[in-house]
Amino acid sequence: MQMVHLINAQDVGELAMIRSLLDGNRIPYVIHDEHVSSLYPGVPFFVSRVMVEDAHLAKAQTLLSRLRLSVREAEASLEDQGSSFG
Repeated sequence: MQMVHLINAQDVGELAMIRSLLDGNRIPYVIHDEHVSSLYPGVPFFVSRVMVEDAHLAKAQTLLSRLRLSVREAEASLEDQGSSFG
């Protein structure tokens, strides 16, 4: 199978979430430059590239978009809770 680019992970935390999402859904993947972001944290030029099999790209993109939506909703909820304490 041909591997195609899915996403660039900016740090080890983001990479761990992506890896967990793909593992949990049994989507084959390869990570290029996996440890470079831990060597140079905060440098946007050093990212880990996540590649998936072409046949799984659409599913992986859908799962990532759902993850992003969940993160945004959780952040909004935390902001609302923070403002109610003030």
